[in-house]
Amino acid sequence: MIRANIKPGMTVEIVKKEDQRTGKRTQGLVEKLLTNSPNHSRGIKVRLTDGTVGRVQAIL
Repeated sequence: MIRANIKPGMTVEIVKKEDQRTGKRTQGLVEKLLTNSPNHSRGIKVRLTDGTVGRVQAIL
């Protein structure tokens, strides 16, 4: 996934750190990108508008 495709205001599915084992996904609007590298090997980390932080799994 390329960082340039993810912008604040987009709806995405993320997996929170505590849900990594189960893979449970959470949907929300991106508030801020937290990953500095555009091609981060572990995925793009974002903060949603509700304060939830996780790695992007899909852009909706």
